[in-house]
Amino acid sequence: MMIINLLGLVLIAMIVWWFWLYKPNKTIVQDSEVLIEVRDGVYSPSSIQVSASQPVTLKFMRKDQSPCAETMLIPSLEISEQLKL
Repeated sequence: MMIINLLGLVLIAMIVWWFWLYKPNKTIVQDSEVLIEVRDGVYSPSSIQVSASQPVTLKFMRKDQSPCAETMLIPSLEISEQLKL
């Protein structure tokens, strides 16, 4: 019984960390082009920071064959693109 309670608390702590406490490192863009790699369901870099007046080109390299990595969505910019392997 005690082991189940302990495992439950660990699981709750991991969920809290993942959804509320985890802050990915931001990549500050100096160039006009950023290469984003998609591997194992993770975009790397996962967060980029660009000046508002700076045009930037995002290039995606998909190395993940799973169907969930196939579509890249940016809802705030109304962008939906299919990523090729």
